[in-house]
Amino acid sequence: MSDLHQAFSNPQHVANYAEGPPRFVPGYTGMLCMTRLLLAERAPPDARVLVLGAGGGLEMKAFAEAQPGWTFDGIDPSAAMLDLATQTLGPLIPRARLHQGYIKDAPEDLFDAATCLLTLHFVPPNERLQTLTEVHRRLKPGAPFVVVHFSIPQGEGERDLWSSRYAAFVIASGVDPALAVKASEAPKQLHILTPEQDESLLREAGFSQITLFYTGFTFRGWVAYA
Repeated sequence: MSDLHQAFSNPQHVANYAEGPPRFVPGYTGMLCMTRLLLAERAPPDARVLVLGAGGGLEMKAFAEAQPGWTFDGIDPSAAMLDLATQTLGPLIPRARLHQGYIKDAPEDLFDAATCLLTLHFVPPNERLQTLTEVHRRLKPGAPFVVVHFSIPQGEGERDLWSSRYAAFVIASGVDPALAVKASEAPKQLHILTPEQDESLLREAGFSQITLFYTGFTFRGWVAYA
């Protein structure tokens, strides 16, 4: 298990997790809002939504508050992060079913929509296509899927340039510079593809109408349809 994966079982990291995304992900709150709006374009008022990488519960809470008829199945390998999701959802928890594991452990039902936010960069490249294919297999025809993660051009010097820009953003967000530098080094431990590779995998997994809707320095997000 990598240090990054172990972090999601570290009690201190889990306790402070909710503070992280708004400071470490450019436009995080707006990205969640855009994700929910893109899902709502096609998902019905009583939609059942599959959330891959649901630990922490931040996106489920945002979606549940805005869409009172939606219910959720959240998947995450970390029991500690799922416990945090339960706390985060609070009185909204009856609308969510949480499952410890990976996409293969998700219910075999057909969902009205799905998300995978800030998660796919943890999946090794040789498992990425299978993960996306398993998401596609669990969606109704035409159902929306929103995915957001690290996705960086890999041309000469580009990755280092964008990593330095990301570090500058994190510092501007009020994070201690030493911690910001550490954060900018984290992508080197992750499985980051180019935007072109990410879109190609979505197509290969069976998704269509793949559209980039979000770019935040080192992060990119797409909406696609089953």
